[in-house]
Amino acid sequence: MSLDSTTPRIGLIIVGDEILSGRRQDKHFAKVIELLSARGLRLSWAEILPDDRDALIAGYRRSFASGDIVFSCGGIGATPDDHTRQAAAAALELPLVLHPDAEREITLRCAEMAQKGQGSADMSTPENQRRLEMGRFPQGCEVVPNPYNRIPGFFIRDHTFVPGFPVMAWPMLEWTLDTRYRHLQHQTAHAEHAFLVYGLPESRITPVMEEIQSRWPGVKAFSLPSVGEDGKSPHIDLGVKGEPAAAAEAMNHLRAEVERLGGRLTPPV
Repeated sequence: MSLDSTTPRIGLIIVGDEILSGRRQDKHFAKVIELLSARGLRLSWAEILPDDRDALIAGYRRSFASGDIVFSCGGIGATPDDHTRQAAAAALELPLVLHPDAEREITLRCAEMAQKGQGSADMSTPENQRRLEMGRFPQGCEVVPNPYNRIPGFFIRDHTFVPGFPVMAWPMLEWTLDTRYRHLQHQTAHAEHAFLVYGLPESRITPVMEEIQSRWPGVKAFSLPSVGEDGKSPHIDLGVKGEPAAAAEAMNHLRAEVERLGGRLTPPV
C-alpha cells in the first residue's frame, strides 16, 4: 500500500528486448506518470522485462501476488517474440482462449482493411487466423478497447495489458483509468515542495530529514544531490512530499534548518 493506506499501489511493467538493448527508447514510463498525476495518482514502482517467457512468467507471478494495480505495455502481439499473453496465463495457471469480444473486433478490423484493398475479410485465411491469435487471452479476462485499430488488450485481476505502441497504449491506459479506476482519482490530496541548497553536505541535513519524517508521519523528505555536472555548482535538490498541510509545515521547518546549518539558497558567484 502507498502512504495513503486507502489507495492501492500502482506499478508499471514495460516489456521488450528492444528497450533493454537500447534499440528503442522507452516512452511509457514518463507518460504513465503524467497520466496518473493528472488524476491525483502516483506510480509506486516500474520494471522492464525482456521478451523471455520464463522471465515474464516470474515477473507476472510477483505482480499478481502483490495485489497492486499494474499496467503492462508490450508483447501482446502474435509473432514468435511476443510472450506476454502466454506468460500472464501461465502465471495465473489459466488457459488461453479466444475472447469473443476480441474475435469480433479483429474480424471488423479485417473487414475494414479489406474494404481498403488490404488483405481479405475471409477469417479462414492463414493471415487472419494469425490475427485472431492476438485475441487469445487468459480465461476469464475482459477486453481493453483499442481506438487506434480495434485490436484489443486485456484486463484481469487489476492488471491491464496493452500493446507497446504508444499511439495505441496510451489511449487504452487512459480508458482504463477513467472507467475501472475513476473512484481512485483525486482521492488523496498530495503536495510536493522542493528547493535547491548550495554549500551544505547531505550528512549535515540528514538528521533534519529524519526529524521531519518522525514529526510529520505523513510526510517524506527527499534529497537529490548534484555534483556539479554540466558546469553547474554542486547542490542538493531538497524537499518534502505528502499531505498538503503537513508538507507545508515540514517545508518551512526544512528551509529554516537549512539556513541555520549554513546552507545557501542561491548559487555561489
